Amino acid sequence: MTAYARKGPPLSHHSIALFCMPEIGHFQRMQALISGLAGKRITVNVFTHRRFESQTKRAGGIFFDLFSKYPLEHADNTSFPIPCRFVSFAATYAGQICRDVKKTRPSLVIHDSFAVIGQVVSLLLGIPRINICAGHNMNPEHFLELLREDPRVKVSEKCFRAVQKLRESYGMTHASPFSYISSLSPHLNIYCEPPEFLEESERKVFEPIAFYGSLPSLEAIQDKARKDHFNALKSNTRILKVYVSFGTVVWRYYADIALFGLTSLAAAFSRMKNVQAVISLGGKKLRKEALATLLQPNVSVERYVDQWMILQKVDAFFTHHGMNSTHEAIFHRVPMISYPFFSDQPALSEKCRRFGLSIPLTDSLRGTFSVHDVRAAMMQLSDKRDSMQADLSRAYAWEKAVLENRPAVLKRIMDLVR
Repeated sequence: MTAYARKGPPLSHHSIALFCMPEIGHFQRMQALISGLAGKRITVNVFTHRRFESQTKRAGGIFFDLFSKYPLEHADNTSFPIPCRFVSFAATYAGQICRDVKKTRPSLVIHDSFAVIGQVVSLLLGIPRINICAGHNMNPEHFLELLREDPRVKVSEKCFRAVQKLRESYGMTHASPFSYISSLSPHLNIYCEPPEFLEESERKVFEPIAFYGSLPSLEAIQDKARKDHFNALKSNTRILKVYVSFGTVVWRYYADIALFGLTSLAAAFSRMKNVQAVISLGGKKLRKEALATLLQPNVSVERYVDQWMILQKVDAFFTHHGMNSTHEAIFHRVPMISYPFFSDQPALSEKCRRFGLSIPLTDSLRGTFSVHDVRAAMMQLSDKRDSMQADLSRAYAWEKAVLENRPAVLKRIMDLVR
């Protein structure tokens, strides 16, 4: 079987090519869109990493193993931040991938913001494209300015050559090593939050815009509700149940700070007799010595958790404010204690604080904190619990409204398909 062997329903009259780079959180946000379009008898050809094959098929898409045939590491294995490598990938394989995509006879390209290859395929095939916004209020002008000052940035020669090729050979006249930021579409940009999370003035740069949210489909949510709750936390009304997660991407760039933060939290929890905590490592495998510093009698550590399920049982969530985590917490009406790291996380943290949904753990980005700071944040959460629950209920209604409006967004997409 070749890397592009197809399994799934026969081609319908209307076909879409959907691209997602190997970013778990980004693919998670796209699943509801895949299932929504598949439910409208649109053939959704999903070009992505093989780790997402089963999810693609469950959502009703047709899976194409993009990276076995076209290895990302061969295109660029050194540029930082890592999404710069996606620019190199697009230039390296554009012609070959475009020929593969053309066989599916698409009339529309949908791509995650980081999937620069989607922009190129749209240009080469002369068909419209839809961009799925990658984060909270990621205005290209603002974020490009932040990248210019970011000490993590180290762009490889491969990436610079790729940019030149994108400009000269593929018509991307404004290509840069950060084209994954400036990927907005003139046809439609799908925003993965409720509209309340963007001020009217902030929306202009994303026009034309449609709000789809980041939560699973209503059907998937109903299916999750029928399953047993996650059992890592024992039921005890006198115990404050706490969940901690800094996501997956943080370990690429701020592993030392993340580990220090988790260790500080575990030490603080160990001194609180009325707290039981679960720490998720977001898939990170720690050394035994590092893991030992986190484990406490009232603190368990999991490499993976079913976050959707655990949020149904906890009283507080210490979070980095990734988009998926934030909106899942809102949906389950769990108060948040904020510890953002980078990118769109600080702004989303601040937005949630203003909405009354979260409390900051520190006054500075990636700042150190003490046992006293953790206690103070949890005391503040306890004092504000009633008002926070009221604000969370209000924000929950925003999430529900976005879910209910998804058919209208699908109609806008189908109009572009036709």
